[in-house]
Amino acid sequence: MPAVSRSPLQLSSRAHRPARIGLTLAEIAVVLALTGVVGSAIGLTLIRQQRFYRGTTELLHAREGVRDAMELLATDIRGMSVADTVRLLADSAIEFFANVGSSFVCQMTGGSSVGLPVASSGRGNAFTAFLSQPDTGDLAVFHRDSLDGASEWERHRIAGFGARQSATACPGFVVDLATPLSAHVKVGAPVRFIRRGRYSLYHGSDDRWYLGYRRCNAVGATTCGAIQPLSGPYRDYSSNPRNTGLLFEYFDEAGSRLTPDESPLAIARVDITARAESRQRIVVEGRVSGPADSATVAIAIRNR
Repeated sequence: MPAVSRSPLQLSSRAHRPARIGLTLAEIAVVLALTGVVGSAIGLTLIRQQRFYRGTTELLHAREGVRDAMELLATDIRGMSVADTVRLLADSAIEFFANVGSSFVCQMTGGSSVGLPVASSGRGNAFTAFLSQPDTGDLAVFHRDSLDGASEWERHRIAGFGARQSATACPGFVVDLATPLSAHVKVGAPVRFIRRGRYSLYHGSDDRWYLGYRRCNAVGATTCGAIQPLSGPYRDYSSNPRNTGLLFEYFDEAGSRLTPDESPLAIARVDITARAESRQRIVVEGRVSGPADSATVAIAIRNR
């Protein structure tokens, strides 16, 4: 077969033909499909992680609410005095006088004004301690040095409270009383300061239930101020003790349950159950759930 000769022009044009640039339609379709698969996997992972962290946050918030309720109530209830402080016993509320301070009488003036020492001495001894400074809405309870069979303590409403000059014989604080002290209260007598308040489960404006506190008047019929939220939210109130968000139960020293109508003098223990439940529903592994937590604490009353 005779050889085919090619002209120099044909050889030159083929040698300088440019390389193919870009992707074919099939290649683009494959890239888009792979990108969609990877993007979907990443998106699904992010959604699951978001649900997990949101659920964890809701659960921690519920546990925090339960813990706050226990800590707030346990401190005040454990230190209350049954003889002169308990005023209301209910399944979702308790009203009593909580201790806000203590000291002793170091000076008496005119029978209705007493001096208290400074908070601590130079040696570090604590003479006067206040959780909150007493005011005219509180009571001062003085120990009586008497064997006449009457109560060991006598109560007086505070008419004024302030600091004393350091140059006085009893530097520290001065307490003015609405009524004069009896002759059984002498210099050196211990004194407690108590404040009347009510803890209760209440329905908030956002349609949730919270633990709230109201400060009440010191003497006479109960008149309380505006409620202040302390912790929550909790489950809705229910007359069923197994379902309600906050439950108070009262027992005597023999462990028998007390009804709200019985005398508060018999109380030896208060059991508190708090149930917090988030209204935020979380979907995990296809299951819908609401983070929740609960706890029960038994508080023995010291001053009986």
